[in-house]
Amino acid sequence: MPVVFLPHGGGPWPWVREMYDENLAAYLATLAGLPKTPPTALLVISAHWEESVPTVMTATKPPMFYDYSGFPPETYQLQWPAPGEPALAARVRDLLGTAGIESAANSERGFDHGTFVPLKLAYPDAKIPTVQLSLKAGLDPAQHLAIGRALAPLRDEGVFIIGSGMSYHNMRGFRDQRANAVATEFDTWLRAAATSEPATRDRELAAWSTAPAARDVHPREEHLLPLMVIAGAAGDDRGTTAFNNTVFGKAVSAFHFG
Repeated sequence: MPVVFLPHGGGPWPWVREMYDENLAAYLATLAGLPKTPPTALLVISAHWEESVPTVMTATKPPMFYDYSGFPPETYQLQWPAPGEPALAARVRDLLGTAGIESAANSERGFDHGTFVPLKLAYPDAKIPTVQLSLKAGLDPAQHLAIGRALAPLRDEGVFIIGSGMSYHNMRGFRDQRANAVATEFDTWLRAAATSEPATRDRELAAWSTAPAARDVHPREEHLLPLMVIAGAAGDDRGTTAFNNTVFGKAVSAFHFG
Protein backbone atom coordinates (compact mmCIF):
# COMPACT_ATOMS: atom_id res chain seq x y z
CA MET A 1 0.00 0.00 0.00
CA PRO A 2 1.07 3.59 -0.55
CA VAL A 3 1.14 6.09 2.31
CA VAL A 4 -0.26 9.61 2.04
CA PHE A 5 -0.11 12.96 3.80
CA LEU A 6 -3.12 15.08 2.85
CA PRO A 7 -4.51 18.52 3.73
CA HIS A 8 -7.96 18.20 5.27
CA GLY A 9 -8.93 21.88 5.00
CA GLY A 10 -10.79 23.90 7.60
CA GLY A 11 -13.65 22.41 9.58
CA PRO A 12 -16.52 21.00 7.49
CA TRP A 13 -15.52 23.11 4.46
CA PRO A 14 -16.93 20.86 1.69
CA TRP A 15 -20.44 21.48 3.04
CA VAL A 16 -20.10 25.23 3.63
CA ARG A 17 -20.63 27.11 0.38
CA GLU A 18 -18.39 30.06 1.28
CA MET A 19 -15.49 27.72 2.13
CA TYR A 20 -15.78 25.18 -0.66
CA ASP A 21 -12.49 24.56 -2.49
CA GLU A 22 -13.01 22.81 -5.82
CA ASN A 23 -9.34 21.91 -6.30
CA LEU A 24 -8.91 20.32 -2.87
CA ALA A 25 -12.21 18.46 -3.19
CA ALA A 26 -11.18 17.08 -6.58
CA TYR A 27 -7.83 15.90 -5.20
CA LEU A 28 -9.39 14.16 -2.19
CA ALA A 29 -11.90 12.40 -4.45
CA THR A 30 -8.99 10.68 -6.25
CA LEU A 31 -7.53 9.01 -3.16
CA ALA A 32 -9.61 5.86 -3.33
CA GLY A 33 -8.05 5.10 -6.71
CA LEU A 34 -4.47 5.43 -5.47
CA PRO A 35 -3.87 1.93 -4.05
CA LYS A 36 -3.43 -0.65 -6.79
CA THR A 37 -5.62 -3.06 -4.85
CA PRO A 38 -8.47 -2.16 -2.48
CA PRO A 39 -7.19 -1.71 1.08
CA THR A 40 -8.41 -4.03 3.80
CA ALA A 41 -8.53 -1.10 6.24
CA LEU A 42 -7.58 2.54 6.69
CA LEU A 43 -5.34 3.84 9.47
CA VAL A 44 -5.63 7.61 9.88
CA ILE A 45 -3.29 9.82 11.90
CA SER A 46 -5.24 13.01 12.51
CA ALA A 47 -3.81 16.35 13.61
CA HIS A 48 -6.86 16.75 15.85
CA TRP A 49 -6.05 14.09 18.41
CA GLU A 50 -3.16 14.19 20.89
CA GLU A 51 -2.55 11.87 23.83
CA SER A 52 0.30 11.26 26.26
CA VAL A 53 1.13 8.12 24.27
CA PRO A 54 -0.01 7.08 20.76
CA THR A 55 -3.59 5.92 21.23
CA VAL A 56 -5.84 3.92 18.90
CA MET A 57 -9.61 3.84 18.56
CA THR A 58 -11.04 0.40 19.29
CA ALA A 59 -14.80 0.92 18.82
CA THR A 60 -16.50 -1.39 16.35
CA LYS A 61 -18.88 1.44 15.40
CA PRO A 62 -17.01 4.70 16.01
CA PRO A 63 -19.25 7.71 16.67
CA MET A 64 -18.89 11.10 15.02
CA PHE A 65 -16.89 13.78 16.83
CA TYR A 66 -17.79 17.26 15.59
CA ASP A 67 -14.69 18.99 16.88
CA TYR A 68 -15.46 22.41 15.40
CA SER A 69 -17.71 25.29 16.32
CA GLY A 70 -19.59 28.15 14.70
CA PHE A 71 -20.63 26.32 11.53
CA PRO A 72 -24.13 25.84 10.06
CA PRO A 73 -26.38 23.41 11.98
CA GLU A 74 -26.42 20.89 9.15
CA THR A 75 -22.68 20.36 9.49
CA TYR A 76 -23.35 18.79 12.89
CA GLN A 77 -25.54 16.18 11.22
CA LEU A 78 -22.87 14.89 8.83
CA GLN A 79 -22.35 11.14 8.97
CA TRP A 80 -19.50 8.90 7.87
CA PRO A 81 -20.41 5.52 9.40
CA ALA A 82 -17.30 3.51 8.57
CA PRO A 83 -16.86 0.47 10.81
CA GLY A 84 -14.00 0.28 13.25
CA GLU A 85 -11.49 -2.56 13.28
CA PRO A 86 -10.41 -3.67 16.77
CA ALA A 87 -8.05 -6.26 15.27
CA LEU A 88 -6.16 -3.55 13.42
CA ALA A 89 -6.04 -1.43 16.57
CA ALA A 90 -4.49 -4.39 18.39
CA ARG A 91 -2.00 -4.91 15.56
CA VAL A 92 -0.98 -1.23 15.73
CA ARG A 93 -0.32 -1.56 19.44
CA ASP A 94 1.64 -4.76 18.89
CA LEU A 95 3.88 -3.13 16.30
CA LEU A 96 4.46 -0.08 18.48
CA GLY A 97 5.26 -2.29 21.47
CA THR A 98 7.77 -4.31 19.45
CA ALA A 99 9.50 -1.02 18.62
CA GLY A 100 9.58 -0.07 22.30
CA ILE A 101 6.87 2.58 21.94
CA GLU A 102 4.24 2.69 24.67
CA SER A 103 0.64 2.98 23.44
CA ALA A 104 -2.95 3.00 24.67
CA ALA A 105 -6.48 2.25 23.47
CA ASN A 106 -9.67 4.31 23.52
CA SER A 107 -13.05 2.63 23.01
CA GLU A 108 -15.10 5.84 23.05
CA ARG A 109 -13.27 8.19 20.69
CA GLY A 110 -15.10 9.10 17.47
CA PHE A 111 -13.97 10.18 14.02
CA ASP A 112 -12.88 13.83 14.21
CA HIS A 113 -13.00 16.14 11.22
CA GLY A 114 -9.39 15.34 10.32
CA THR A 115 -10.70 11.90 9.43
CA PHE A 116 -14.32 12.15 8.38
CA VAL A 117 -14.06 15.30 6.26
CA PRO A 118 -11.42 14.11 3.74
CA LEU A 119 -12.57 10.48 3.83
CA LYS A 120 -16.20 11.37 3.23
CA LEU A 121 -14.95 12.76 -0.10
CA ALA A 122 -12.52 9.90 -0.79
CA TYR A 123 -14.70 7.02 0.42
CA PRO A 124 -18.30 8.28 0.45
CA ASP A 125 -19.73 4.78 0.93
CA ALA A 126 -17.85 4.50 4.27
CA LYS A 127 -17.51 0.73 3.98
CA ILE A 128 -13.79 0.23 4.63
CA PRO A 129 -12.90 -0.47 8.29
CA THR A 130 -11.11 2.57 9.70
CA VAL A 131 -9.00 3.15 12.80
CA GLN A 132 -7.72 6.51 13.98
CA LEU A 133 -4.36 6.91 15.73
CA SER A 134 -3.44 9.89 17.88
CA LEU A 135 -0.34 12.01 17.88
CA LYS A 136 1.94 11.86 20.91
CA ALA A 137 1.90 14.87 23.20
CA GLY A 138 5.05 16.95 22.97
CA LEU A 139 4.93 16.72 19.17
CA ASP A 140 8.53 15.58 18.83
CA PRO A 141 9.14 15.03 15.10
CA ALA A 142 11.74 12.29 15.62
CA GLN A 143 9.34 10.34 17.83
CA HIS A 144 6.65 10.54 15.14
CA LEU A 145 9.07 9.38 12.47
CA ALA A 146 9.79 6.40 14.73
CA ILE A 147 6.08 5.70 15.14
CA GLY A 148 5.74 5.62 11.37
CA ARG A 149 8.69 3.25 10.98
CA ALA A 150 7.13 0.90 13.50
CA LEU A 151 3.87 0.85 11.55
CA ALA A 152 5.43 0.26 8.13
CA PRO A 153 4.67 -3.51 8.11
CA LEU A 154 0.96 -2.66 7.89
CA ARG A 155 1.53 -1.59 4.30
CA ASP A 156 2.21 -5.22 3.36
CA GLU A 157 -0.92 -6.26 5.23
CA GLY A 158 -3.31 -4.26 3.07
CA VAL A 159 -3.62 -1.22 5.34
CA PHE A 160 -3.72 2.22 3.68
CA ILE A 161 -2.03 4.66 6.10
CA ILE A 162 -3.14 8.29 5.81
CA GLY A 163 -1.75 11.31 7.63
CA SER A 164 -4.32 14.09 7.82
CA GLY A 165 -3.15 17.62 8.61
CA MET A 166 -2.25 20.83 6.80
CA SER A 167 1.11 21.89 5.42
CA TYR A 168 0.09 25.46 6.33
CA HIS A 169 -1.67 26.06 9.64
CA ASN A 170 -1.64 29.54 11.13
CA MET A 171 -5.20 30.60 11.90
CA ARG A 172 -4.35 34.30 12.01
CA GLY A 173 -2.31 33.97 8.84
CA PHE A 174 -5.26 32.49 6.93
CA ARG A 175 -6.99 35.85 7.37
CA ASP A 176 -3.93 37.92 6.38
CA GLN A 177 -3.01 38.17 2.71
CA ARG A 178 0.42 39.48 3.74
CA ALA A 179 1.16 35.94 4.96
CA ASN A 180 0.90 34.47 1.46
CA ALA A 181 4.60 34.95 0.77
CA VAL A 182 5.79 33.14 3.91
CA ALA A 183 3.35 30.31 3.18
CA THR A 184 4.90 29.91 -0.25
CA GLU A 185 8.42 30.11 1.16
CA PHE A 186 7.79 27.29 3.64
CA ASP A 187 5.86 25.23 1.10
CA THR A 188 8.79 25.41 -1.31
CA TRP A 189 11.11 24.09 1.40
CA LEU A 190 8.65 21.39 2.47
CA ARG A 191 8.14 20.07 -1.06
CA ALA A 192 11.90 19.78 -1.52
CA ALA A 193 12.35 18.07 1.86
CA ALA A 194 9.44 15.64 1.53
CA THR A 195 10.52 14.49 -1.93
CA SER A 196 14.24 14.16 -1.14
CA GLU A 197 15.95 10.80 -0.91
CA PRO A 198 14.74 9.12 2.30
CA ALA A 199 17.69 9.72 4.61
CA THR A 200 17.77 13.41 3.72
CA ARG A 201 13.98 13.63 3.93
CA ASP A 202 13.84 12.24 7.44
CA ARG A 203 16.73 14.36 8.65
CA GLU A 204 15.20 17.57 7.28
CA LEU A 205 11.71 16.78 8.54
CA ALA A 206 13.09 16.07 12.01
CA ALA A 207 14.60 19.58 11.96
CA TRP A 208 11.57 21.21 10.30
CA SER A 209 11.47 24.11 12.80
CA THR A 210 14.73 25.48 11.35
CA ALA A 211 13.19 25.77 7.87
CA PRO A 212 12.43 29.17 6.32
CA ALA A 213 9.33 30.77 7.88
CA ALA A 214 8.65 27.56 9.84
CA ARG A 215 7.11 29.14 12.92
CA ASP A 216 5.23 31.72 10.87
CA VAL A 217 3.50 28.85 9.10
CA HIS A 218 3.16 26.51 12.09
CA PRO A 219 3.05 28.43 15.39
CA ARG A 220 2.09 25.03 16.78
CA GLU A 221 3.05 22.00 14.72
CA GLU A 222 0.23 19.50 15.30
CA HIS A 223 -0.97 19.85 11.69
CA LEU A 224 2.50 19.01 10.34
CA LEU A 225 3.24 16.01 12.58
CA PRO A 226 1.07 13.50 10.66
CA LEU A 227 3.57 13.99 7.81
CA MET A 228 6.35 12.71 10.09
CA VAL A 229 4.43 9.48 10.75
CA ILE A 230 3.82 9.04 7.03
CA ALA A 231 7.48 9.71 6.18
CA GLY A 232 8.53 7.12 8.74
CA ALA A 233 6.13 4.55 7.30
CA ALA A 234 7.37 5.39 3.79
CA GLY A 235 10.74 3.78 4.51
CA ASP A 236 12.86 3.78 1.36
CA ASP A 237 10.04 5.02 -0.86
CA ARG A 238 10.68 8.47 -2.24
CA GLY A 239 7.85 10.98 -2.07
CA THR A 240 6.03 12.89 -4.77
CA THR A 241 4.03 16.10 -4.50
CA ALA A 242 0.51 14.94 -5.35
CA PHE A 243 -1.29 18.25 -4.72
CA ASN A 244 0.07 21.78 -4.68
CA ASN A 245 -2.38 24.63 -4.74
CA THR A 246 -3.75 27.37 -2.55
CA VAL A 247 -6.30 26.82 0.20
CA PHE A 248 -7.79 30.01 1.62
CA GLY A 249 -5.05 31.82 -0.29
CA LYS A 250 -2.13 29.90 1.23
CA ALA A 251 0.17 27.41 -0.52
CA VAL A 252 -0.71 23.88 0.59
CA SER A 253 0.66 20.50 -0.49
CA ALA A 254 -0.04 16.78 -0.25
CA PHE A 255 2.56 14.02 -0.54
CA HIS A 256 2.35 10.40 -1.67
CA PHE A 257 4.92 7.67 -1.04
CA GLY A 258 5.04 4.25 -2.65
